[in-house]
Amino acid sequence: MPPSPSIRPQGAEPPIRDRGDACPGALRLHSAADGHLARVRLPAGDLTVRQATGLADAADRLGDGHLSLTSRGNAELRGLSDGCGAELAGLLRDAGLLPSARHERIRNILASPLAGLDHNTPADVRRWARELDGLLCASERATALPGRFLFVLDDGRGDVAGLGGDVSLVAEADRAGAPTGSTGTALLRVGDDPAALRIAGPDAPRAALAAAEAFLNAAEASGSGAWRVRELPDAQRLTARQVAAHLHETGITPTYVTQAPTPVSPPSPHSAAPGIIEGPNGTASLCVLAPLGRLTVAQWRLLTAVAADDGCGALRLTPWRGIVLPGLPAGTAAARLSALAAAGLITDPDSPWHRLGACTGRPGCAKSLTDVRTDAAAAVAVGARVPGAAPTAVPDGLPVHWSGCERRCGHPHGAWVDVRATGEGYRVAVVRPDPAPAPDDAPAPPAPPP
Repeated sequence: MPPSPSIRPQGAEPPIRDRGDACPGALRLHSAADGHLARVRLPAGDLTVRQATGLADAADRLGDGHLSLTSRGNAELRGLSDGCGAELAGLLRDAGLLPSARHERIRNILASPLAGLDHNTPADVRRWARELDGLLCASERATALPGRFLFVLDDGRGDVAGLGGDVSLVAEADRAGAPTGSTGTALLRVGDDPAALRIAGPDAPRAALAAAEAFLNAAEASGSGAWRVRELPDAQRLTARQVAAHLHETGITPTYVTQAPTPVSPPSPHSAAPGIIEGPNGTASLCVLAPLGRLTVAQWRLLTAVAADDGCGALRLTPWRGIVLPGLPAGTAAARLSALAAAGLITDPDSPWHRLGACTGRPGCAKSLTDVRTDAAAAVAVGARVPGAAPTAVPDGLPVHWSGCERRCGHPHGAWVDVRATGEGYRVAVVRPDPAPAPDDAPAPPAPPP
C-alpha cells in the first residue's frame, strides 16, 4: 500500500481515485477490528457543555467507554455495536451535533484554538468558522465535497496555517499591527499555491465556500476523482488566480497577492501547549492533552464539569489532541488544572507525552502489525519517546508519531519523527515536507515489551 498523500515521494503523480471517499462520519460508520467507529465533526473544535455531555452519553451507552480526539479537532467513538446507528444518530441530534444529515461529513473546519483567549490575541476567526459552517450546511453543491476536504482558519499567529488545508483563511492585522478580525482582511490560499487572495473580512467565509466550489469544478473536469486540492492533476491544478475568477462570479472582489506572507509560527509547533493560558479581564483558560488522544468517559465528564462550573460553558478541541477550557476565573485555574492532572490528563508541557501520537494499532485496527499504543507507553515508561533511543534523542524537538503500518494514519503535518512498525520491528525516520526529501528509514530495535 502506498504512503499517505502528504508524504508521497517528491515528484510522484497524484493518485487517480476510482471510488468515492469512504471517510467515516457520525451516520456512516466504519467497521473496525474492535467494532464500529463513528467520527463526529466539530467545526473549529467547538463544543457546548450540552454537546459534550451528549458525546459522553453516546460513548458510555453505545461505545467502549472512551473518546478519541483526532488531528482535525474532531471526536471519535469506537467499539460501537451492530445496529446502533439509529440510536447514535438520535443522541447526537438531540445534543445539537447533527445540524444537517447530508452535510455532516464535510464540516471539516480547523481554527486557531486560542483565538480570543490570550492577552496578545490576534483576530478572532472563530466567528468565521461558525459562519462558514452555516454556509456549508445550507449549500446543496457542498454535499459533493469529499469527507477529507479541509478548511483551515488561522488567526494570524501561524499555529494552524501549516496543517494542510485545502482552503485556508489567514487573518491579517491592520497597519498598526493590531488584530482586525472579521472587520479587517484575510488571505485566502488554496492548497500549496504560494500566491493568495486578499479578501475583505466580512466576505471571508463566503469566499472559502466559493473556493471549495472551484475545487469541485476542477475535480469534475479532471476526471481524477480527487479528494484534496493537492491530488488534482497538474493540467487541472487549482490556483489562487483561478479561484479569483470564480469569486468575481459570486460578487466578491479579491486582490491578487503574488507572494503572500506566511504567518510567523510560534516557537512551539503547538500554540496550545498544556497549562494555564492567561486571558484578559482576570480570566484564564486551561489546556490539557489526552495521552495518545484517548480519554475515558470519566475524564471527559470531569472536563465538562469544569467547563460548566468554572468556565464559560464551552470546550474547544485542538488539532494536537488537546482540550481547551475557556473563561475560568484566574484564581481557580491552578486548582482545576491540578484536579485534571490527578485524573490522568497531561497538564505539563515538559511531559514526555506532549507531542507524542500514535495510530489506533492493534487490537482496534486489523491492518496494524502490532499494538503501537502499548509499545509507545512502554517506551515512555523507560524515558524514551522513540524505540531504542536515549531520553533526549528526538531530533530538533519534533513531534513523534507511532504507526502500526505504512499508512501512518493520523500523522502530524510538517516535520515529524516517524516510528513505523515493520515485520522486523520499528523503523525510525525524520519526515520533512517537500521540497526537502525525507532520508531513508533507519532501522531501530523493537520497543521494550510492556
